[in-house]
Amino acid sequence: MPDNNSQDFERKLMKKQRIIAAASGRMPADLVLKNATFVNVFSNRLQKADIAVCDGIIAGFGDYEGVREVDMTGKVVCPGLLDGHIHLESSLVAPVEFVKAVIPHGTTTVITDPHEIANVMGTEGIDYMLQATKGLPVDVRFMLPSCVPSTPLDESGAVLSYQDITEYYENPRVLGLAEMMDFYGVIHGEDQCILKILDAQAHHRKIDGHGPGLSNKELNAYISAGVYTDHECSTLEEAIEKLERGQMIMIREGTAAHNLDALIPLLKTQEYGDRCILCCDDKHPSDLLHNGHIDHIIKRAVKEGADPIIALKAGSLNTAKHFRLNDRGAIAPGYLADFMVVDNLADFNVSQVYKEGELVYNEGRLSQIEIPFIEANLNEKAHDTFRNGAFRPEDFQEDRQRAVIGTVDGEIITTNQGFSDHIDLEKDILKVAVIERHHGTGHIGIGYLKGYGLRSGAVATSFAHDSHNIIAVGTSEQDIAAAVNRLTENHGGIVVERGGRIEAEVMLNIAGLMADEPLPVVNEKLEKAKEKALAAGVNPGIDPFMTLSFLSLPVIPELRLTTRGVFDVSQQKYI
Repeated sequence: MPDNNSQDFERKLMKKQRIIAAASGRMPADLVLKNATFVNVFSNRLQKADIAVCDGIIAGFGDYEGVREVDMTGKVVCPGLLDGHIHLESSLVAPVEFVKAVIPHGTTTVITDPHEIANVMGTEGIDYMLQATKGLPVDVRFMLPSCVPSTPLDESGAVLSYQDITEYYENPRVLGLAEMMDFYGVIHGEDQCILKILDAQAHHRKIDGHGPGLSNKELNAYISAGVYTDHECSTLEEAIEKLERGQMIMIREGTAAHNLDALIPLLKTQEYGDRCILCCDDKHPSDLLHNGHIDHIIKRAVKEGADPIIALKAGSLNTAKHFRLNDRGAIAPGYLADFMVVDNLADFNVSQVYKEGELVYNEGRLSQIEIPFIEANLNEKAHDTFRNGAFRPEDFQEDRQRAVIGTVDGEIITTNQGFSDHIDLEKDILKVAVIERHHGTGHIGIGYLKGYGLRSGAVATSFAHDSHNIIAVGTSEQDIAAAVNRLTENHGGIVVERGGRIEAEVMLNIAGLMADEPLPVVNEKLEKAKEKALAAGVNPGIDPFMTLSFLSLPVIPELRLTTRGVFDVSQQKYI
């Protein structure tokens, strides 16, 4: 027996011996789900047997007795669900609140990329999320942010090289390198991009991709660098081209982007289905409360003709296998006893959720969840991330012509709508500004926006991908200044202003990204803010805040706005 940590080794030995004894029937299991109809993701069929659990592990299925026995007659037991790619910050609440929202939907593991908070706080943002998710009844595993900032064009709160993140690979909760958003840098072999990829490969870790629209030789170049997945496929043809080159296709259906309808055919055949993973990417409060999580994607897919077991595997086994989480994603001996219990495989209504054999959700009741401990110094820093001062209306005045960015209903892509040198409400041309807030540089990028529809006042948010500076749109410089100054006073969030009066606000005082309040409270405030924004004229075909938050992300075509001005993504130049 090893000398180092021998007590831990002894504990593991005894646990393993107990599981084996329960599996062989020499002792009762801790828990037995009796008469269970369960999904066997290896044979792709429903099977009926007792499921025995010992020390949080599935000991076996067959005929078993247990200290606790629960009759599963008339129900279907499925593996707990995994989200293959999500930014927890997108829920706008602390991780514990996110977990409370997704457990009732059968989620037992999520794989998060904390690049939102890392763009604000650097490695301290990663530390914050590691601490804020420790010990929760949903396993939170991490992919390290690859693009802080998303491209060299951004002005974020930190710049992380591969040397800054390499030590995190020693953490067992870290699975790899998160979405390589700077696909241009990868394709052109830029040093910092390639060094991060090489470092992840040196640690034998996975590398996620973000290559919207990449095809042919550019796609070959991107994948040949070592990028294993993609969650940006918007057409079936794009997905198949990437799948045929070896990428796992993450079928994304979140709040910001909706790709499921186009990609459902992948879930109708085993040939393609085994190369698919389900993910949300971004999931806002209302979506979590009213629609659900990965279960919502499965339900939608099945209603549109997907094979229910293939869809379920894309939300469980496929994700686990890809990320080498070999202890979950299936109901079989030796796997974690992570289950969701549903009524049937057509509706997938979740009635119970077990995490490592413990009932954590039962018929509308959620077990109590302890709030993880966060170091006081780290928590204080997370609540104090604004370095900009107050602004005057004249700070947003600009007489020169600036590009006009066009919004697209229901999408986060934009169009080039020419140029303007003034606000013109009759033509729906508004002023939009991105204000650097991390270092107090005073840098302001100014452009114009068409299609947003605002008729009076201003809207501002600090949840502005991915550098999370302040972005504001308004019908006058006075309104923009008032909204930005209120947002700064609140240490982040969302503000809707009209005529010098604050109509609605949502405080996101954790790094300007997340609220300290419960998710239902945040959702109520968010819905009120949406109502006020729509009342001020915002186009009902867009989300007032989501649309605004993506306008500053310089990796999605066609035009974006950074602190340096309007950037043409296709031409890779400021205009």
